Amino acid sequence: MKKDLAELEKLIKKALEVKEIIVDSVTYEKNSGNYNVLSVVLDKVGGIDLDAIVDATNIINPIVDDYDFTDDSYILDVTSKERGDYNE
Repeated sequence: MKKDLAELEKLIKKALEVKEIIVDSVTYEKNSGNYNVLSVVLDKVGGIDLDAIVDATNIINPIVDDYDFTDDSYILDVTSKERGDYNE
């Protein structure tokens, strides 16, 4: 990787603070198949809905593009943190 993934995570966290969105993790997996995945897992106090994920993705995408952390092609995967089964 050209740049540090931890630094990218800091940039994303700072940008999402205003929306009160918590960045749980940022990971990059190099797959042996046809694609690599940059995964950003988000959370929010009280839970995060799909609209917030979409808003966050629109904020994250240009940050990742500008940061230019790798020369490899990858898929940006922005998801919510698993909350578990509420029926337990």
